[in-house]
Amino acid sequence: MSQKLSREQVEKIVASAYPKRPQLNGADLSGLDLTGVNLMGADLVEANLSGANLSDVMLGGADLRRANLRGAILTGAGLVKADLREADLRETDLSESMLRSAKYNSTTVWPDGFDPASAGAVFEE
Repeated sequence: MSQKLSREQVEKIVASAYPKRPQLNGADLSGLDLTGVNLMGADLVEANLSGANLSDVMLGGADLRRANLRGAILTGAGLVKADLREADLRETDLSESMLRSAKYNSTTVWPDGFDPASAGAVFEE
Protein backbone atom coordinates (compact mmCIF):
# COMPACT_ATOMS: atom_id res chain seq x y z
CA MET A 1 0.00 0.00 0.00
CA SER A 2 1.90 3.05 -1.17
CA GLN A 3 -0.99 5.28 -2.16
CA LYS A 4 -1.57 8.61 -0.45
CA LEU A 5 -4.40 8.25 2.07
CA SER A 6 -6.67 10.89 3.58
CA ARG A 7 -7.56 11.17 7.27
CA GLU A 8 -11.04 9.84 6.46
CA GLN A 9 -9.57 6.77 4.74
CA VAL A 10 -7.28 6.11 7.71
CA GLU A 11 -10.20 6.38 10.15
CA LYS A 12 -12.23 3.97 7.99
CA ILE A 13 -9.38 1.42 7.89
CA VAL A 14 -8.99 1.66 11.68
CA ALA A 15 -12.74 1.30 12.31
CA SER A 16 -13.18 -1.63 9.92
CA ALA A 17 -10.16 -3.48 11.35
CA TYR A 18 -11.50 -3.54 14.91
CA PRO A 19 -10.75 -5.63 16.92
CA LYS A 20 -7.83 -6.66 14.71
CA ARG A 21 -4.67 -4.70 13.97
CA PRO A 22 -5.20 -1.90 11.38
CA GLN A 23 -3.11 -2.65 8.29
CA LEU A 24 -1.38 0.54 7.16
CA ASN A 25 1.98 -0.94 6.24
CA GLY A 26 3.66 1.04 3.47
CA ALA A 27 0.89 3.66 3.49
CA ASP A 28 1.66 7.25 2.50
CA LEU A 29 0.33 9.34 5.39
CA SER A 30 2.80 12.17 4.86
CA GLY A 31 1.62 15.61 5.93
CA LEU A 32 -1.72 14.37 7.28
CA ASP A 33 -3.30 15.82 10.41
CA LEU A 34 -4.07 12.68 12.41
CA THR A 35 -4.42 14.46 15.75
CA GLY A 36 -6.20 12.25 18.25
CA VAL A 37 -6.62 9.21 15.97
CA ASN A 38 -6.31 5.87 17.79
CA LEU A 39 -3.62 3.84 15.99
CA MET A 40 -2.89 1.47 18.88
CA GLY A 41 -1.36 -1.74 17.58
CA ALA A 42 -1.44 -0.54 13.96
CA ASP A 43 0.84 -2.12 11.38
CA LEU A 44 2.74 0.90 10.07
CA VAL A 45 5.84 -0.93 8.82
CA GLU A 46 7.57 1.21 6.17
CA ALA A 47 4.77 3.80 6.32
CA ASN A 48 5.54 7.37 5.29
CA LEU A 49 4.47 9.64 8.16
CA SER A 50 6.89 12.44 7.35
CA GLY A 51 5.54 15.84 8.34
CA ALA A 52 2.35 14.32 9.77
CA ASN A 53 0.70 15.79 12.84
CA LEU A 54 0.46 12.88 15.27
CA SER A 55 -0.21 14.99 18.36
CA ASP A 56 -2.00 13.00 21.05
CA VAL A 57 -2.21 9.95 18.75
CA MET A 58 -2.27 6.60 20.54
CA LEU A 59 0.43 4.46 18.92
CA GLY A 60 0.93 2.03 21.79
CA GLY A 61 2.10 -1.34 20.49
CA ALA A 62 2.19 -0.03 16.90
CA ASP A 63 4.72 -1.57 14.53
CA LEU A 64 6.66 1.39 13.10
CA ARG A 65 9.70 -0.53 11.90
CA ARG A 66 11.41 1.27 9.00
CA ALA A 67 8.75 4.01 9.10
CA ASN A 68 9.61 7.52 7.94
CA LEU A 69 8.56 9.91 10.71
CA ARG A 70 10.94 12.67 9.72
CA GLY A 71 9.59 16.07 10.75
CA ALA A 72 6.43 14.59 12.28
CA ILE A 73 4.80 16.23 15.29
CA LEU A 74 4.49 13.62 18.04
CA THR A 75 3.67 15.96 20.93
CA GLY A 76 1.89 13.95 23.61
CA ALA A 77 1.79 10.81 21.44
CA GLY A 78 1.51 7.47 23.22
CA LEU A 79 4.32 5.27 21.90
CA VAL A 80 4.38 2.81 24.82
CA LYS A 81 5.66 -0.56 23.57
CA ALA A 82 5.78 0.68 19.96
CA ASP A 83 8.41 -0.88 17.71
CA LEU A 84 10.63 1.92 16.38
CA ARG A 85 13.48 -0.23 15.11
CA GLU A 86 15.02 1.28 11.95
CA ALA A 87 12.56 4.21 12.06
CA ASP A 88 13.63 7.70 10.99
CA LEU A 89 12.60 10.22 13.65
CA ARG A 90 14.87 13.08 12.58
CA GLU A 91 13.45 16.54 13.22
CA THR A 92 10.41 15.15 15.07
CA ASP A 93 8.84 16.85 18.06
CA LEU A 94 8.72 14.22 20.80
CA SER A 95 7.86 16.60 23.64
CA GLU A 96 5.53 15.00 26.19
CA SER A 97 5.53 11.72 24.22
CA MET A 98 5.32 8.47 26.17
CA LEU A 99 8.06 6.08 25.02
CA ARG A 100 8.10 3.61 27.93
CA SER A 101 9.22 0.18 26.67
CA ALA A 102 9.27 1.32 23.03
CA LYS A 103 11.85 -0.72 21.08
CA TYR A 104 14.65 0.86 19.09
CA ASN A 105 17.93 -0.35 17.62
CA SER A 106 21.23 0.96 16.31
CA THR A 107 19.64 2.07 13.04
CA THR A 108 16.78 4.03 14.61
CA VAL A 109 17.49 7.71 13.86
CA TRP A 110 16.44 10.10 16.64
CA PRO A 111 16.20 13.90 16.68
CA ASP A 112 19.47 15.65 17.49
CA GLY A 113 20.19 15.54 21.22
CA PHE A 114 17.35 13.15 22.06
CA ASP A 115 18.17 10.37 24.55
CA PRO A 116 15.74 7.47 24.01
CA ALA A 117 16.93 5.51 27.07
CA SER A 118 16.17 8.39 29.41
CA ALA A 119 12.69 8.58 27.84
CA GLY A 120 12.11 4.93 28.76
CA ALA A 121 12.72 3.33 25.36
CA VAL A 122 14.49 -0.04 25.28
CA PHE A 123 17.41 -0.94 22.98
CA GLU A 124 16.74 -4.20 21.16
CA GLU A 125 18.42 -5.39 17.97
